[in-house]
Amino acid sequence: MASSFCNLALLALAIAFCVQGTLGDIACENLDHGSCAFAVSSTGKRCVLEKQVRRSGEEAYTCRSSEIEADNLKDYIETDECIAACGLDRKTLGVSSDSLLESHFTQKLCSSGCYENCPNIVDLYFSLAAGEGVFLPKLCEAQRGIARRGMAEIRSSGDVAPGPIQPVKFIGVTPAMAPSY
Repeated sequence: MASSFCNLALLALAIAFCVQGTLGDIACENLDHGSCAFAVSSTGKRCVLEKQVRRSGEEAYTCRSSEIEADNLKDYIETDECIAACGLDRKTLGVSSDSLLESHFTQKLCSSGCYENCPNIVDLYFSLAAGEGVFLPKLCEAQRGIARRGMAEIRSSGDVAPGPIQPVKFIGVTPAMAPSY
């Protein structure tokens, strides 16, 4: 009885490893356009969505492996939660650092919902920023500083620097009138 249980356990373990190996392999070329962007293949290469326009004018989307490698990540399709939290779109074409120039995107990328919970996306944009000579944590720190300054201005008590103690007198020169159109 004990040996048949042991054999059964070994068989179950072997099947589990085989199934994990077959289901875990992600080839970018086999992904549909709804899951391609921000995915990582089983070789660790990032997947990119590309669009071709056929002679008929019809648009066709294909997914392929890029030369960009993910850091310590393989066989991964990004979650819808991270796509939303980081302000991304599943239909993003290619890979570009251009979005780092948009303050709305940088604000979403640096938000705690994205930066602390979506390591795949943070790793991608960390690499893209580094390619532009920018250190992503510093960029996010600056972004948070801008947000804090904005909130500080909103929350300010409304105190204004005092004006002149005495009325201003113009000596010899009268102020110019604004043009009227």
